[in-house]
Amino acid sequence: MTTVYEQQTASPLVPAARRSLAGPLLALLWAGAAAVVALWWMSTDSVVGTAGVLTGAGRIAGLLTGYACAVLVGLMARVPLLERQIGSDRLARWHAMAGRYTICLLVAHIALILAGYAAQDGSSLVSETITVVLDYPEMLKATVGTLILIVVGATSARAVRRRVRHEFWYYVHLLTYAAVFLAFGHQLALGADFTGNVAARAAWYALYLGVAALVTWFRILAPVRLNMRHRLRVEAVHREAPGVWSVVVRGRRLDEIGAQAGQFFRWRFLTEGLRWTSTPYSLSAPPRRDLLRITVKALGDQSAAVSLLRPGTRVWAEGPYGALTAGRQTSSKSLLIAGGVGVTPLRALFETLPGEVTLLYRARTAEDLALRGELEAIARWRGARVLYALNGPHGERPCLTAESLCATVPDLSRHDVYVCGPHGFARELYAALRAAGVPNRRIHHESFEL
Repeated sequence: MTTVYEQQTASPLVPAARRSLAGPLLALLWAGAAAVVALWWMSTDSVVGTAGVLTGAGRIAGLLTGYACAVLVGLMARVPLLERQIGSDRLARWHAMAGRYTICLLVAHIALILAGYAAQDGSSLVSETITVVLDYPEMLKATVGTLILIVVGATSARAVRRRVRHEFWYYVHLLTYAAVFLAFGHQLALGADFTGNVAARAAWYALYLGVAALVTWFRILAPVRLNMRHRLRVEAVHREAPGVWSVVVRGRRLDEIGAQAGQFFRWRFLTEGLRWTSTPYSLSAPPRRDLLRITVKALGDQSAAVSLLRPGTRVWAEGPYGALTAGRQTSSKSLLIAGGVGVTPLRALFETLPGEVTLLYRARTAEDLALRGELEAIARWRGARVLYALNGPHGERPCLTAESLCATVPDLSRHDVYVCGPHGFARELYAALRAAGVPNRRIHHESFEL
């Protein structure tokens, strides 16, 4: 197999474990929500009657919706510190969960406020709705923003996501920025909690302007700087296994990007059929000063088209992202477990992780073992083990149970375990590893599923 990569010497030092920011960040976000509720409490003298209860509940839901919108955008601003310390997959899960809560709060805000106003004015719900939308300041823009958010929420539902193209979902999702912008004005114009409260208004502006600054810098300016500085182009494309291709990308001073083995970039190939799609692919070899490499399995139209790339094609990349790196290592022994094309980030880690390393590679057949030649060469070079778990002659799947894993790696509980593969595969392995006595802090997994 032809490759332009040479093996790099692994560091003899075991990196110190990094303290995760997940707990402090969650505490900060919940503290922000508590502060929002406290703002309503301090600005409300009394709640009287049905209209007061409905309006008060609606105001609380509205404040929390506004706060949640800022959190939603901030979680996906791709701040490198959070990407490395928490992980892109966990941030994406938080974003998805927060999105569901935000839509529920938004619907509750609308229903409660309109019902409270209608009860207060003694009018019908329909009449009150028309009055609020047409006569209240900033409400027409807020209504458009609300409709956009509901559409974004609907397209993000799992049943819908499975039926629409990723590109469609992605570009609809970008409308969230427009929705938040359109709805922001009515929060201050109509929010009784901000009227005459200079400190609250200043804090709200600071929250939204801070999130806008993060998005502008990390999602727009930083990628522009990276691509103008490093000038990425396709160097070569190699077939690794049936439906699996490696793409080698050349650029200038790539070591200055700071990418690590196990991380990924979002790639956009500027050619017909691919230029409008940004897709996450892991580095399948340690980054070099002038070369990066990814390995892609043809699972859809976009990934299949990668095999048709020609040398010289310009590449737009964003990153590096991800926390599946040597920085998570807590011991001198590591087990890497790959499922299918999930071997790509683990192949890079297999070469660079210090200490005693074992790689277990799960695939259907020997022909499906992408990068097998490189893995075995690395194993010989560094005195490591590479093992395969293949289907039997009649298609029977090998069972990766706690017992079989312990038999393969006798002191498994003392290993850091890196897992990469399909979500179901990773979930089953996690249960088996916990049953085998591996502490949760030593099981490291990252998924691109949003």
